[in-house]
Amino acid sequence: QVQLVESGGGLVQPGGSLRLSCAASGRIFSINAMGWYRQAPGKERELVATITSGGSTNYADSVKGRFTISRDNAKNTAYLQMNSLKPEDTAVYYCNAWINWERSWGQGTQVTVSS
Repeated sequence: QVQLVESGGGLVQPGGSLRLSCAASGRIFSINAMGWYRQAPGKERELVATITSGGSTNYADSVKGRFTISRDNAKNTAYLQMNSLKPEDTAVYYCNAWINWERSWGQGTQVTVSS
């Protein structure tokens, strides 16, 4: 059984920054792509950013130039550095990873951008 645990969410003012972490634990043989998704109230879950095991990244247009995804393979952890946050970034952020050739999700962490 594997587990993904997100941390780092919270309340931040517009223009501020937050860093999310996603740690994988359990019986892990392989972690391929990892990613972050978000879901705002009344909206569908959407892709924010992904990163392959080799470090190739992909971003949603809405976050390009503001968010940076990274990972530490030795720690089985992915990160999302979020800068220049906007109110429209407010959402529950979910970590996603292909672990042992199966897709796993974290429980989510709330990010609220408000003055």
